[in-house]
Amino acid sequence: MQIGTQSTEPGHVTLAVHGEIDMASAAELDQALDAVLRRAGVVEIVVDLTEVSYPDSTGVGALLRGVAEAVGRATLRVPTPGPWWPGCCGSPPWTALLGLPDDGRPTSRPGRRGLG
Repeated sequence: MQIGTQSTEPGHVTLAVHGEIDMASAAELDQALDAVLRRAGVVEIVVDLTEVSYPDSTGVGALLRGVAEAVGRATLRVPTPGPWWPGCCGSPPWTALLGLPDDGRPTSRPGRRGLG
């Protein structure tokens, strides 16, 4: 897995994830999310998963931990899941926590702020 980080405007960071997010690489995603959350002034983190071939449950867990860590600090959302999304995950309850669309199509709607 590879992760690219880009500041799109002040306080807004995009993490572009490439490859598989699985048990072997989920810790790397955790660390990347933690590093962005430690930056001063970050208000929004967008995680772009369009180049992720497949996430296993540890990958989804890393994203949900990121949402939990962002509570009261920043908005974390995943507006662009990959082509795997509809067949992989359907519409589980945590879909809204990540700001994911119900049908797997990219969205520009804001994600949820933390778990509240």
